Amino acid sequence: MSLGRSLELFFIDGRPDGMLTAEVFNWTGHVLRIPRTQIKQGLNRPECKHTGVYVLLGQIDGEATAYIGEAENMRVRLAQHVSGKDWWDEAILVSTTGDMLHKAHVKYLESRLVEIARSVGKMTLENSSTPPRSSLSEAAFANMESFLDTLNMVFPAIRVDMFLERSRPAKQLTFTEDAPNQTFILSSKKTGVNAVAELQDGQWVVLAGSKARASWVGTHASYHNLHSELVSNGTLEISGELATFTKDFAFSAPSAAAAVLFGRAANGRTSWFKKDTNTTFADWEEDQIRKDIVT
Repeated sequence: MSLGRSLELFFIDGRPDGMLTAEVFNWTGHVLRIPRTQIKQGLNRPECKHTGVYVLLGQIDGEATAYIGEAENMRVRLAQHVSGKDWWDEAILVSTTGDMLHKAHVKYLESRLVEIARSVGKMTLENSSTPPRSSLSEAAFANMESFLDTLNMVFPAIRVDMFLERSRPAKQLTFTEDAPNQTFILSSKKTGVNAVAELQDGQWVVLAGSKARASWVGTHASYHNLHSELVSNGTLEISGELATFTKDFAFSAPSAAAAVLFGRAANGRTSWFKKDTNTTFADWEEDQIRKDIVT
């Protein structure tokens, strides 16, 4: 089991939708979020003069859009974007507390963030291309990848999920004695839907090879968009009336997974059954809680 991390969020003006900073204990990184309505106050902060990478977030023609860049003085660059780009409404600035990043560092981070954002495919990027990675020493490369790992933990905490990869590499399953208790099956003879999922680190992971409905058949719901997204990014590959998961994919809850699989809203707690039993996930979960209370 991985160890927990401590994240400190500071709401600069006391409002959750205003400027904030984010820092992690024992991490040199510093993240500043500036709503465009507060850009004048934000650019007067000292960290804006640091070398770093930044992300602009907003919409173009109703479509979620982002732009990723780097600068040796982010204050100057952001001021240029105020007049040069009118679509963004929020800026995320990433630097270090001691302004220790240099040009090669931030060009590498910019390239990696663009790569990750394109791979996840959650937002349209205004970047015309993926910038080349800068050449780093072996030590600097390791430092930047470690920096990036922590940064990608911070982003979702400040409601930036465009770098959050939910698909996972397919793997050969090897179960320990207790592992089958974490494996669940969802199937429908009528539709041909057939899926296997595992509980992994609190996420509901539908495994590669699972079969889902190829199209959404229910009324419009939030999971309709997720179904469409998985088809468009290739996670679901359509063949006739069914679509196959091409890789493992982590859902936030069993009902989200069930909805995508059935192509309609569904109660995942009663749709998923523990492998090789007639026990629903709801009953299995209650049984686990009872056992914990007794022990």
